[in-house]
Amino acid sequence: MRRQLDDAITYAGAAPAGRLVEEGLRLSRERNMPAEEMYFKAQRKILEGNFGDAIVYLDSAIKLNPLDGAAYNDRALCMVELGMIDAALPYFDKGIESEPDYATIFHNKGWLLNKMGEHRQAVALFEKALGIEPGRAVTYENLADAYRNLGLKNEALAALKKALEFLPSSCPEIREQIESGIKELVEQCPL
Repeated sequence: MRRQLDDAITYAGAAPAGRLVEEGLRLSRERNMPAEEMYFKAQRKILEGNFGDAIVYLDSAIKLNPLDGAAYNDRALCMVELGMIDAALPYFDKGIESEPDYATIFHNKGWLLNKMGEHRQAVALFEKALGIEPGRAVTYENLADAYRNLGLKNEALAALKKALEFLPSSCPEIREQIESGIKELVEQCPL
């Protein structure tokens, strides 16, 4: 369910994600899984844009299940939304430590480091995410951005082409953005 939610947030938008959150809440209650219930309550708050309340639920989820890497990841993202950038990094690290095979945490920490100007570190994290989950279109897209920030246009072009290869067909707007980025890079890259 969580992977479906991650994909819905990335590719489909708030309405499909909201339906998955409600389904996750229903199932976690039926199965008496309090950590999952707290996690999905946090997701509801995130979709509402209420990041402070989401952190409260995520902290409860973490207390109930300290090995929940996704909860640490989402807590870090909520902190970023609230402007607590530097304080978010240790939560990504705790998530990676708790769940080292969860590509999303590496991706999101890479995204933040790229935004902070730490492009080489971001590339390493995106590559780690792709080593775990090689078909992540969004990670290739962010890898391309980090390469572009480093002035590595050919590498950025290759990453964007990989993003297109793995992008779901149900994402025409994202496909257009990536194709536009490819066109721009082709014009800039030497033959």
